[in-house]
Formats: sequence, C-alpha cells, structure tokens
Amino acid sequence: MPPSIHKKRGLGRSPSDVATALACILPCLQQAVKSATLPSNSIATTSVSRPMIVYIAYPTSLTLRSANAIQTYTTLRELRARRPDTLALIPRWGREPSRFAELGARHLPRPAIGKLSRLHKSTLLYYLEHSAFALMTAALLAPRAREIEAVYVRQVICAAWWAGVYGPLLGLPVIYEAHDLESRNPSRAKESWAEGLLHLIDRVALTRASAVVSLTEDFRRLLGVIGWRRPEDVFVVPDAYDERLFAPQDRATCRATLGLPASAPVIAYAGMTFAHRWLDGLVTATASLAGRFPGLISLLVGGRDAERETLRRQAEGLGLLIWQDDGPAPLPGARPTLGLFGPRPQAEVLTFLGAANVLVIPDTVTDVTASPLKLFEYLALGQPMVLPDIPALHEIVPPQLGHTFARRDPAGLHAALAAALDSGDDLKGGAARRDVARDHTYGRRAERILAVVERVSGRTDLFAQI
Repeated sequence: MPPSIHKKRGLGRSPSDVATALACILPCLQQAVKSATLPSNSIATTSVSRPMIVYIAYPTSLTLRSANAIQTYTTLRELRARRPDTLALIPRWGREPSRFAELGARHLPRPAIGKLSRLHKSTLLYYLEHSAFALMTAALLAPRAREIEAVYVRQVICAAWWAGVYGPLLGLPVIYEAHDLESRNPSRAKESWAEGLLHLIDRVALTRASAVVSLTEDFRRLLGVIGWRRPEDVFVVPDAYDERLFAPQDRATCRATLGLPASAPVIAYAGMTFAHRWLDGLVTATASLAGRFPGLISLLVGGRDAERETLRRQAEGLGLLIWQDDGPAPLPGARPTLGLFGPRPQAEVLTFLGAANVLVIPDTVTDVTASPLKLFEYLALGQPMVLPDIPALHEIVPPQLGHTFARRDPAGLHAALAAALDSGDDLKGGAARRDVARDHTYGRRAERILAVVERVSGRTDLFAQI
C-alpha cells in the first residue's frame, strides 16, 4: 500500500522507521534461536529454483482438540500435498505431543508468557507471547529471506508484526488470513485502556498486509466500507471440510452403533466448545417440540465439562431425560431426551451426526466472518440443516437448502426445527447440499490459497511455465 495511504490513516510512525530500530536486534535473535538454520530438505527444488511458502500459525491445540487446530492442520496437509516446499512454523511447549510434526511442521519453542495468566488473568499476556513468537519466526527466516515467496499468517498478533514490521524489513509479501476483528473477539483484552491497542492491531494487520484472505464476502465488503482495503486486495477463501472423513452415512448403522431407536426423531450438534453457540436455546427448543415429536432426542457432542453440566441442569429443569456417555440409550417412545457427550475423535463424531434426521447450528461466534467448519461438514453429510439467518452463511448455503430462523429467536428456532424434521429424508435436497460441499474441500481451500500466494508474489506467469 502506498506510503501516502499510511499517512492519511494516521497510523503513526511508518513501518520502515520501526523496522530500522528492530534491525539492530534481529541479528542477536538469530544467534539466540537455536533452530535458525532451516533444514536443507525443507525446500523442494525443480529445474528452476522455486521460493518456498512460509505458513505461520498458532494452533490452540497441537493434538487437534479445537476447530482452530483442525482447520490449521488440514489446510497445511493439503498445502504440503500441492507445495511440498511449504514451511510451517508452529510453537510447541517442551516435548508435548503434536500432530503437526507428521506434516513436517517446524516447531519453535513456545514462549509461554500466556501461562502467567494463571496468576494474573489478562489476554495481554498472550499478546506478548504471540509477539515474542513473531519475533522468533522473523529471526529464523531472515537469513533465507530471498528464498521465500510469501509469508502466510493466520494469527492476528503475528500478522500485525509481520505486516507492519518484519515483512517490510525483509522485503517479503505478507498474506493475513483474517478470522474477524480482534476488537470484536470474545477473548480479546478487556482492559479499558487496551481499546486503542486492539484497534491498532486490527488496522496494522489488515491495512499493511500485502493481501488479506477473508473467510466471507461479507467481511470483504466490510473492509471496503470502512476504507481499510480495496476489494481487489481481499480474497475470499471460506473454511472447508475433510473429504477423507465426511461423507454420507447409513443412518440405521449409526443408530445401531449408538443403541438409538430406529424410528426416533433425532437432532444433532457437534462442536469443540459450546460457548457463544446458544446451545441453551437448542435445549429449550427440544423441550418445546416434545408434544409434536414424541420420543425426540437431541444429541450434543463436544464442549467443556462445565458447559455440559450447565446444559444438563437446564434440561432436567425442563423435564428432559439425560443420556450421558456410557449410560443406557433412550427407549422408543420415552420422554424427550438430551444426549450430552464429551469431545470425541472426528470419526466417532461422524457416527453421532450420521444418526440424526436434522443437523443444527443454533448460532455462531461471529457474524460477518461466520464460516464454521460444521457448516461444511453438515453439507457433506447431506441431512436437512437448521441455521441462523446470517448473510455470511447464505454465501455458502442457498435459502432453499436450509431451514433458517432469526438469530437467537426461540420461536424461530422451534419452527425451523419442526420444518426440518417434517421434511423427512429430503433426498433431492441432500444431493444438492453435497454438491455445494464438493467445492469446499480442504483441497480446494489449499488451491485458493496458492492462487492468492501466486497473485501477491507476482510469480504466476513464471511458474506456469515450469
């Protein structure tokens, strides 16, 4: 972006001024980071040496126990399949187990400053941790900057440092995959004085990156409306599903595996956490639908222990039977039942989803950037879907392929669930939903990201000839 744009937007000192000061300490950090020399086999070569892509991420679970980690892992898997030269930089605390190692990711020591939040609860400590990691990645990459095609970052603090400082310092294009504004993140720093800092983080990451990858067209439009990015600098790359795992299931087989009645109406939801997803609204709707759908069962898979306990107490207060973990499955014609099951491997989650007549998304954490993994997983399975009326979701799911309701509207959720249960198997709709899903595999997601990299690096024509 031209220097005049930076000046107009009042972002303060230019990145080149800050970069000059930091250039003094980068050589010291290069010596301090033991892994500062990249392994020779981390770069794929051809008859014409092709620069590598660097993928910087900060997954919240190295063992894939969060949606963030699953998306990062599976995207990286498909990127590496298409570009084996992709170098992923991931933090790790000590020798903790990591699924990312099997993809050839390079683990750097996690500067675990955030662990101090056990003594003083503040997200600012995690901001410091992410800043330290960003500096470590810059020190590691500086000696090989000329061999890098682009730096792709999907963590906001790292993106702000790379877009505002390290990218310009090392002469590297930086692509930021934005999942929302940090100033709207439910886990953001809550200190009153930090409001300006949050705005600065968002503005630097989003305005100074060479390009922005957005999960939705709605967020792309927002960046244009507030004047932070030109539409042609923002590329929409939605989330995806793992085609190796998610495919239509045989309902009878899934129910037999779980011990569920063959003819009971079943609603299912699966998620790593239940926070901000309005699962209490789904529990209330389950109770309200009991008279119309005898023996109704709602299955909730995932969440934290405290979240499931809160829903259990709510359900008991509404007169629902509770089915948990290894308890006996509900009998045919019994009172409406709420099934509560802790986190499971994805293959087991698939059995719960496959047993359902209807799959539901009660709410999403975000709005203009809403692109939950389960949306694409549900589409791949094909059953009738219930989801909130959010423009970002409609970008993927046409109105005729989902039963929608006004966000956080209890009567609307009740009506949408009833309509979905009444729709039966909906074979035609199921086929159409699976057709939509086919364009949103992780393979297609990786291809879209690579197209952005080539567009930003300006190497499209060169490497199309190789």
